[in-house]
Amino acid sequence: MSLADQIDDLLPQTQCTQCGFSGCRPYAEAIARGEADINQCPPGGTSGVVKLAALLRRDVIPLNPAYGVEKPLAAALIDEQWCIGCTLCIQACPVDVIVGAPKRMHTVLLERCTGCELCVAPCPVDCIEMIPRTALIERGAPISAEGPAAQDSRSRYRVRQAWLEREDQEHRQKLAEKARARLEALDAAPAADDVQRKREAIEAALARARARRR
Repeated sequence: MSLADQIDDLLPQTQCTQCGFSGCRPYAEAIARGEADINQCPPGGTSGVVKLAALLRRDVIPLNPAYGVEKPLAAALIDEQWCIGCTLCIQACPVDVIVGAPKRMHTVLLERCTGCELCVAPCPVDCIEMIPRTALIERGAPISAEGPAAQDSRSRYRVRQAWLEREDQEHRQKLAEKARARLEALDAAPAADDVQRKREAIEAALARARARRR
C-alpha cells in the first residue's frame, strides 16, 4: 500500500473540497508529495490531524482556520415544501445521496450524507439546511450519530466519478461526430453546387434548342 493510500484511509471521505483539493484522494496525494499540510481537513478534525501526524511521524499541529473549523457531524435536510426540483443539488452531491427528478421533489438519504455542504450553495430557493446528526436523531430520524462509513462514502464517490467521466467522454464523442459531419457537409457543398450549376446549364441549353425549333 502506497503512502497516499495510507493517508487516504485516514481521511473522512466527505469529499467536501474544504482542504483546497477536489476530493480526499487528491489531498492525500498532495500530503504524500509534501505539497499540503496535515491540518487542512476540518471534517477530520483534531483527531484526524493526530492520526496523520502519527502515520507521518510529524508533530501534531492545530487545524488551519483558513480551511474552516471543526463542526459537529451534520447531514443535509431539504425542506420539501419549497423544493422546485431544479436538480442542482443532485449535480453538486459528490457521493450521490440526493434522489429526485427534474421538477419533482428531492430528498437526501440522510444516513449516507457525509455533511459536505456542497449542495447548499447551488440551491436557488435556499431550501437546504445542514442539521447536526444528533438533532436529526432527536427528531426521530433513523440514522447513526457517527455518519456513513468512510469506505462506503469513498466507494460512492468513485462510482459517481466514473459515471461522470463516461458521460463526459460520450458528450465529447457526440461533439466530435457533429463536427465531423459538419466538415463533411462543407466539403460536399462545392460538389453539390457544381452539379446544380451543370444541371441548370443543361436545362438552359435544352430550352434554347426547343425555342429555336419552334
